[in-house]
Amino acid sequence: MAVAKASAMPLISKLYCSSSQVVLVVRRRPHVVNGGGFVVTDCSQKVVFRIDGCGVLGTKGELVLRDGNGDALLLIRRKGGMVEALSIHKRWKGYTFDYEGSQKLVFTLKEPRSSCLAKNNAIRIATEPKGSSFEIKGYFPDRNCSIIDSIGNIVAQIGVKKEVDELMASKDLYHVVVNPGIDQAFVFGVISVLDYIYGESTRC
Repeated sequence: MAVAKASAMPLISKLYCSSSQVVLVVRRRPHVVNGGGFVVTDCSQKVVFRIDGCGVLGTKGELVLRDGNGDALLLIRRKGGMVEALSIHKRWKGYTFDYEGSQKLVFTLKEPRSSCLAKNNAIRIATEPKGSSFEIKGYFPDRNCSIIDSIGNIVAQIGVKKEVDELMASKDLYHVVVNPGIDQAFVFGVISVLDYIYGESTRC
């Protein structure tokens, strides 16, 4: 499987598109509050993103991705209502905020109804306004999966380094490799939804 090329693909901000491959570390927040979310740091342990789950926000089916300063970058909501009950797929929608505070749709993630039970059900993501498409390959709870684009290039890989895996029986610490030109904020917006779908740190 090929690695995505280095041409910048800013969905949230070009500030999060690096010209080189980036390895970031995800740490779950302490289990004081269910749905507390997780923190993303770089190799120097500087906080790059924070993800607030429903335990912090007080609203189920809602997530917020913040930058290292705590400013909101993405609001992610699970679509609800009667349409949801009749749909084969559950849908998550990610929104950015403009300077006036209004929301702009950036991506939609489709989650198969039985994705919590089956490893082979594809999870697909469509971006706005360009309409690029992505898919999750692998199984997130095993910390062994990738985000790939429509032609099969790897955008980001989620995994656990062997030395970390040997030290920790849990999956509270794992790494994400984001390839050049890919919007890291978009990647972690997708990861926060995967975390919620599989009932982990962001879910109450």
